[in-house]
Amino acid sequence: MRRVTVVGALTNLGLAGMQLAGGVVSQSQALIADGLHTLSDLVSDAVVLLAARESNRPADSAHPYGHGRIETLASVIVGLLLAGVAFTLALYAARRLLDPSALVAPEPLALLFAAVAVLTKEALFRYTRRMARTLRSTLLVANAWHHRSDVASSLVVLVGVIGALAGFPWLDSAAALLVAAMIAFIAGRLVYRGLAELIDRGLDPERLARIDAAIRAVDGVQDLHLLRTRRMGGNSLVDVHVRLAARISVSEAHHISECVRARLLEADDDVADVTVHVDPEIDESRERLSLTLPTRAQLLGELATYWQGLDSATRIHRVDLHYLDGRIHVELFLAPVADSTAGRASWQAARLMAATRRHPRVGDVQVWFAPGDAGGGRRSGPDDPVT
Repeated sequence: MRRVTVVGALTNLGLAGMQLAGGVVSQSQALIADGLHTLSDLVSDAVVLLAARESNRPADSAHPYGHGRIETLASVIVGLLLAGVAFTLALYAARRLLDPSALVAPEPLALLFAAVAVLTKEALFRYTRRMARTLRSTLLVANAWHHRSDVASSLVVLVGVIGALAGFPWLDSAAALLVAAMIAFIAGRLVYRGLAELIDRGLDPERLARIDAAIRAVDGVQDLHLLRTRRMGGNSLVDVHVRLAARISVSEAHHISECVRARLLEADDDVADVTVHVDPEIDESRERLSLTLPTRAQLLGELATYWQGLDSATRIHRVDLHYLDGRIHVELFLAPVADSTAGRASWQAARLMAATRRHPRVGDVQVWFAPGDAGGGRRSGPDDPVT
């Protein structure tokens, strides 16, 4: 990015000097105005150089998402500089138009300077735009269109000079006024887009639809909501909530979320970071209700009072909790007992389930026997529940 900006700065420096000198020699107000416009590009190039250096700094503890927004801020500054140039040029041209005695026809030499300016600026625009696409830099895109505005303004100057030489001296000042209007339009667009990014405006609906489709195509994703996006410099950031099967393991849920992240990074070159939140259900009212449910430590402490006097409670070696539908669904896994019979095991399980269900926040309860117990079970698959 630095190399592209230096090339633009050196080109604009030489071109501005030629336009200003040519405007004075040929007595063309439009050419002088265009030269001042080109000179303002040097200031914007300096802003771009500074922003390019700062925005490429790696992320740190104070800026964990990096420094890409510096590019955006610089784009806004470039737009404001252009707006200032446009206002100054418009004011000067309007004064000349309101004072016919100040109108002076330019010399034919002004045509040569205007033509050289058009060709030089068009070449600079094409070079900067190509590099902006290669580097995926919004700041270089802004600078490229800045150069394109220079091309348009130089074309207007060329037409104005031709008209003035044809016997309409006011066309030179009119061309300068039109150049100012064009610059103001480009400035407004840059400022609007930059401010939209600074306030975290989301991506356009078409891109959101593609991102939505890519997420839904991942195996294991049942639904999604709260898909949010924003831009940071040349990159897009995405965060989304996905609904998965309610009772899969944490490791499987993590694997699916990583697949979602990888799919989006692969599908869209602009996407630089993806945050995936896993939901077992998509019902905001139920999710809020779940926040009122006791935590694992609180629930087990409360269940201990319901389990007093039950021998089977001492054999619980694992408890799985599922926070669904505003309730806590409980799975209890019992260690084996060598001399236990099937009937006794079923009786103990029934008592343990009944005691657990007495808790007002508990929903379904299942008891599982480990392999080797009278309740049976296979290590190769899920044990049969006793209900």
